[in-house]
Amino acid sequence: MTLSLLLAALPLAAQTAAGDKPLSAIDWLSDTLETPRPLTAPEASDISENALPEEVTVIPLDAPDPDAAGLLPASTTGLPRNLWGASTATDIARRITTISARSDLLPASRRLLNTLVLAELDPPVQSDRDGRLFLARIDALLAQGLLDEADALMELAGLTTPEIFRRAFDTKLLLGTEDAACARLNHTPGLSPALQARIFCLARGGDWSAAALTLETGEALGLIREDQGTLLARFLDPELFEGEPPLPVPDHPTPLTFRLMEAIGEPLPTSSLPLAFAQSDLRATSGWKARATAAERLARVGALSPNRWLGIWSEHLPAASGGIWDRIDALQSFETALARNDIEIVSLRLPKVWDAMRASGLQPVFAELFAQRLAALPLTGEASEIAFEVALLSPDYEKIALKWSMPLSRDQIFLHGIATGNLPTQRQSDAQARAIAAGFRATGVPVRLETLVNEQRLGEAILRGIELLEGGAAGDLDELSDAIQFFRAIGLEATARRASLELLLLERRG
Repeated sequence: MTLSLLLAALPLAAQTAAGDKPLSAIDWLSDTLETPRPLTAPEASDISENALPEEVTVIPLDAPDPDAAGLLPASTTGLPRNLWGASTATDIARRITTISARSDLLPASRRLLNTLVLAELDPPVQSDRDGRLFLARIDALLAQGLLDEADALMELAGLTTPEIFRRAFDTKLLLGTEDAACARLNHTPGLSPALQARIFCLARGGDWSAAALTLETGEALGLIREDQGTLLARFLDPELFEGEPPLPVPDHPTPLTFRLMEAIGEPLPTSSLPLAFAQSDLRATSGWKARATAAERLARVGALSPNRWLGIWSEHLPAASGGIWDRIDALQSFETALARNDIEIVSLRLPKVWDAMRASGLQPVFAELFAQRLAALPLTGEASEIAFEVALLSPDYEKIALKWSMPLSRDQIFLHGIATGNLPTQRQSDAQARAIAAGFRATGVPVRLETLVNEQRLGEAILRGIELLEGGAAGDLDELSDAIQFFRAIGLEATARRASLELLLLERRG
C-alpha cells in the first residue's frame, strides 16, 4: 500500500483527537471507530430555507428497533411484552444505568434487573428509536461482567450503529474472539475504524506491512498519541524492543490496550480493572491463580455459573496457603467429605467452608450447589444451623423449608416463615425484621409507586422497586417495607421472599 493510498484511506474524522472517547455510561470503551465529521452549518442568513434542525437522528423506516431485542422470551420470564408501557426510553435507561452502577446489589435485585435487561419486550411507547435504552441494557451487562450475554444480545439486535459496534468490538476483545471483531469491522459498510483499531486488525489479519505503514503515517500526522504509538510499535515488532524496560502501566486501559499489552508479553492484572476484564482470565492460557481469582470475582455477582466456578476451583490442589488458597482448600476438603457421605467429617468441615464462603461473598453460589445434598443429611448442632442457612439462600429455599424437620430457634422460625410465605404473628425484636414483616402483611401497591402503575409504567415501577429495596438494605426501613409489599402485590413473590432472606442472612459486600 502506497503512502498516497493510505492517506486516502484515512477516516474522514481523522482530525478528531485519538484520545476522544465515545459518549457512554461505560468509561473504558476503546476508540474503535472515528467520530463522524459533523455537518457544517451554513453561514448566517435571513433566508429561512437555510435553517437546519438540531440533533436529527436518521433511521431507516424498515430498520429493526434494537430495544425490541431480547434473549429471554415472555414464556420464560412471565413478564408481559408491554411491560415498559407508557414510560419514556430515557427514564428507563436512566434507572437501569443507576442501578447497574452499584457494586453491592442484593442477589435478588441483580437477578430481577438482569431479567428485565435480557427480556424480550416491546419498546416503550415514548421512544425516539435512537437505541439509548438498548445501550443502557448492554452497559448494564458489561458493568456486571456478563460478556456472553451482552455479546449474544448485540448479535441478535444487529450491530446497526457505531455505539453498538464499539461495545461489540470490545466485548469480543475481552472474550478472546478478536478475529471475529476485526472481520466484522472490515466488512461492515459505514464503519470507519480508528487508527489504533485499524492497525490492530491489519496485524491480526497478517498484513503487517500495511499495519506498520498506517502506524508510521498516523504518528507523522499527529493522529496517534505517543504512548499509543509506542505500544503499537512493540506489538508490531517486539524483537526491535528486546532489552527495553517494560512500558508504564496505563491508568485506565481500554480492552484494546489491554489486549495489546498482553500481546507484547506485559499482561495487566485484572484485579483492579472493571469486572468485565476478569473474563479474560478465565481462558485456559491463564494461570490457575488468575483463573481462580477471576472465577471468585465473577461468581460473586452472578457473572459465572456455580458449576463453572466449582470446576475452576477444583482443577488442582492448592500449592500455597493464605488468601484464596485457604478458601479453595476449605471447599475441596468439604466436597471430598460430602462425596464420601461422611457425616462426621462434613459436620467438622462445613463451618470452615461456610466461613470461607462468607469471607468471599459466595454464600448464594455455594448454596445453589450444595443445599439439597446438605438438607438430606442428618446433621445436628452448628452444622444443622448452617445447612438451614444454606437451604434458605438456594433456589430451592421453599421446597427445603417445607420439608425441614429439625427444631428451629425463634429467629429461624421467622426465616422459615418468609421461605414458606407463612410469617409468625409474634413481633420481631430486630428493626429490619419488623420492616420485612410489615411489607409481607401490607396489601396493594404502595402509595409511592401507585402513579407509575396507574400510568401504565409497570416496568419502570419495578426498577423503582429495586431502588427502594436497595435503599432499604442501606437502612431506610420504610423503603424496605414498600419494596417487599410492591413485589408481592404485582406477583413477584419469589423476589420478595429471596430478597428478605438475603437481607437477613448475608453480609453486604462492595
